[in-house]
Amino acid sequence: MTKRRTLMGMIGGAALALGMTGTAAIAQEVTLKMHHFLPPQSNVPKLVLETWANNVSEASDGRIKVDIYPSMQLGGRPPELMDQAIDGVADIVWTVVGYTPGRFPTTEVFELPFMMTNARAATRAYWEMFEKHMKDTEFRDVHILATWVHGPGLLHTAEPVRTPDDLQGMKIRGGSRSINSLLTELGATPVGMPVPAVPEGLSKGVIDGTTIPWEVTAALKVPELVGNHTEFTGNALYTLTFVLAMNKDRYASLPDDLKKVIDDNSGLEFSVFTGGTQADADGPARAAAVANGNTIITLDAAETAVWREASQPIYEQWIADMDGRGLDGQALVDEARMLIDKYTE
Repeated sequence: MTKRRTLMGMIGGAALALGMTGTAAIAQEVTLKMHHFLPPQSNVPKLVLETWANNVSEASDGRIKVDIYPSMQLGGRPPELMDQAIDGVADIVWTVVGYTPGRFPTTEVFELPFMMTNARAATRAYWEMFEKHMKDTEFRDVHILATWVHGPGLLHTAEPVRTPDDLQGMKIRGGSRSINSLLTELGATPVGMPVPAVPEGLSKGVIDGTTIPWEVTAALKVPELVGNHTEFTGNALYTLTFVLAMNKDRYASLPDDLKKVIDDNSGLEFSVFTGGTQADADGPARAAAVANGNTIITLDAAETAVWREASQPIYEQWIADMDGRGLDGQALVDEARMLIDKYTE
């Protein structure tokens, strides 16, 4: 009888141990697939996405693993990334919101010409307006981890551009609906293409120039493909909005302690870190273009004012579009400006 009890106890203990081991093993196997459109050596993947993945892994004691798939390795095209997050093709995506023009209209207020002062201020404003206006409306189908903008957007062209008239007849890759509208207003032909397509577009003459921030020019070898870069004084010509978005069901499936890890490494402060990190990479990329012998055209305040005046119809068009969607376009512009000014140091 004693032997039988001992044997049963051993069996029970082994079963309990196996059950606990199985539970622990399950807890260890949280692997998140992150998908994005840039090569892995680019600044955002290298300095931001990998940092986030490493921080989450460390904070979870290795219980969360993030597998990063750059350059659309999971398939599809960059404009499909948001739907991949919604549909669960990827657990997390990083994407340019403007790759689906008009789908997330409130974000576009930050993309209007000469709206942004610097990336950190505009990113703080963007997160605040995201929580107030977008979280439960435009982005209700995903769990947003971060929202941010890049540093000042500018023109990179084969021929020098100093005045709006210089753009007449040029084919320019525009990064958003607003900048494409501005290019059209100024007599250029906007060409829509994701950032990874820019080098081929320039080398084959499909485009005469592009609008991107300095930081991504090195990875795309833009200074080797064009010789002129036009900067503006004061507020930037434009910026783009980004999101780091997670599949809602995948987030909901995590145990509470791992949700906390995700939450602790997301939100406002991570967004500001991301926007700031991206903007801080502008300097080295600009220096590389200078070292390459390229021409940097820096417009002074008076020259920039001509461009700002020429951009006013874009505001009128955008506000009318928002009003037609049942949104108060002017109120969104006023709020964004107020918040950007508030956070600009």
